Amino acid sequence: MTTIKDILNFTETFAPLCTAADFDNCGVLVGSTLQEVTKVLLALDITKEVAEEAKNMGAQLIISHHPVIFNPLKALTSDSIPYLLAQFGITALCLHTNLDIAENCGVNVCLANALSLSDTTLYAEDFLLVGKLPEAMSVQKFARFVKTRLGATCVAYTDSKRMLKTLAMCSGAGADFYALAKEKGADVFLTGEAKHHEYLDAAACDIPLVTAGHFHTEDVVITPLKEKLSKKFANVEFVKSKVCKNPYFCV
Repeated sequence: MTTIKDILNFTETFAPLCTAADFDNCGVLVGSTLQEVTKVLLALDITKEVAEEAKNMGAQLIISHHPVIFNPLKALTSDSIPYLLAQFGITALCLHTNLDIAENCGVNVCLANALSLSDTTLYAEDFLLVGKLPEAMSVQKFARFVKTRLGATCVAYTDSKRMLKTLAMCSGAGADFYALAKEKGADVFLTGEAKHHEYLDAAACDIPLVTAGHFHTEDVVITPLKEKLSKKFANVEFVKSKVCKNPYFCV
């Protein structure tokens, strides 16, 4: 018999909750660690559709990257996701910033693997990873490369005349680390999203800022995490969500 506590104990070996950022809310956020588990659904986000998917497949647990409860709840309405999970008897285990910086199967490591980086260095305390691209590329070629490798809906970039070889990156909402990427000697910085003034600052520099979407720079962790868990718990079925998708479209 495997319990949710067993799974949590295992995730603690490579993404301990104590390493999460101070602002974060990770761990078992809905349900009980004592619950027996035979089926687990993995998803980047827990939406209503994901909760219903878990219910329909008979899962006792959803493991997500983004916390299902982030800000303090002032009310628990019947249409809220935590209410639905409790109603369905489904526990939520959320591995957020602790998984971002994990050296083994972390989000940034999985992103680096998806882009075939070499000579990588993970600066966990800075949520930054630096590595070498497979070949030197123009920023236009790099943007197309990222879009293809991540299956991204769209990729935005600031222009540069330099050839790019050293990549610094932070998955998700990591544009705040652009200046640190320059300090680390990066030719280009990749993240999920950025604000207008951050594009302006990068456009004034010869080190391009490239954004490939919050979802696509982080969803790369779900399949490797599923495989890691499946190898450890052979008696538990781990399934990647089919309904968890990028929430917006590009024309």
